[in-house]
Amino acid sequence: MSAPTLVLSVAGIQLYRRQVRFTMARAVRFVSPRTVDIAEYADPRPGPEEVLIETLYSGISAGTELTAYRGSNPHLSKRWEPERRLFLDDSAVTLEYPVEGWGYEEVGRVNEIGAAVTQVAVGDIVWGAWGHKSSVTVAQEWAAKRLLDNRVDSIYGIFSFIGAIALNGILDADIHVGEYVAVFGQGIPGLIVTQLARLNGGKVIAVDGIERRIELARKLGAEFTVDFTKQRPGEAVKSLTGDRGADVSIEFSGSSRGLHDAISATAFNSRVVAAGFFQGEGAGLYLGQEFHHNRIEIVCSQISGVNPRLDHRWSPYRLQRTFMDLVGAGKVDLQPLISNTFPVEQAGDAFRLLDEDRQDALQVVLEF
Repeated sequence: MSAPTLVLSVAGIQLYRRQVRFTMARAVRFVSPRTVDIAEYADPRPGPEEVLIETLYSGISAGTELTAYRGSNPHLSKRWEPERRLFLDDSAVTLEYPVEGWGYEEVGRVNEIGAAVTQVAVGDIVWGAWGHKSSVTVAQEWAAKRLLDNRVDSIYGIFSFIGAIALNGILDADIHVGEYVAVFGQGIPGLIVTQLARLNGGKVIAVDGIERRIELARKLGAEFTVDFTKQRPGEAVKSLTGDRGADVSIEFSGSSRGLHDAISATAFNSRVVAAGFFQGEGAGLYLGQEFHHNRIEIVCSQISGVNPRLDHRWSPYRLQRTFMDLVGAGKVDLQPLISNTFPVEQAGDAFRLLDEDRQDALQVVLEF
């Protein structure tokens, strides 16, 4: 007697594929400093008012994420107490390896919807932040607020959160038309800030030490550029501004020396926005020099909050939405920022490249 033949309907085949994919969901994690692997995880099936998003692309942050990859993030050596917003030196730490769930530059396609979902359809492209995971289940309201403009290539959806970080720096800088804005660090957020500062009416002076990034800043609208390996930024910026200095400087390199140079380049009684993620002690920062003598105001720009003069109108979501609207309108150019794309299975190679190759690597992307 021959074995019975199993016949599945199209719906049955789709259900089977969803179940298989469900068991094979993947996430990137850091097992130890500079060691990456791929773990499996289980996402719950979407409830009646939820949607399942399958990740298309996930960008790697060269700032915050590399601190966890390298082991320099303060949460790995200290305990953050959220009630008092204070790091404590005791025996406990906030994070321990393996570290999973990092990543905040994602875009994906809606693959399944709950029975009561009306605001989102299968096939819609959604931007957001859910970590280097192959899928995520979210409320339909959350997804509906983050639908990608159909004029935009899906890969550019990864920039929603880093674009919001850059825009937050612009709000903290309080740029006025015709002012000189010195942008220190022409990595991804710096190159976005260079474009946004120009849109805001500023004359941008882009500062970096890597020729490729300097040239890219010129193409993206910087009126002047300074190579800090060839010129002292303070002297160069003062020379470009009639010896006055930048009306405002935005520091995105996360380097203490870069912060010192930004201070020295800024006009008397003016502002420096410190937006980079500084690691370790502040070597190269001399507060008794221009900071003290020029009454420089240093403002921290960090995405967990908005300028207190604006937080009744602005929120992190509005920052993201505004930035993605600018992308949809063609006012921000993201195409030159993507330097490398890796399949997620090669995540270790992607992080290694970003960690070691500062000359050529810019936005490194994982493809799912």
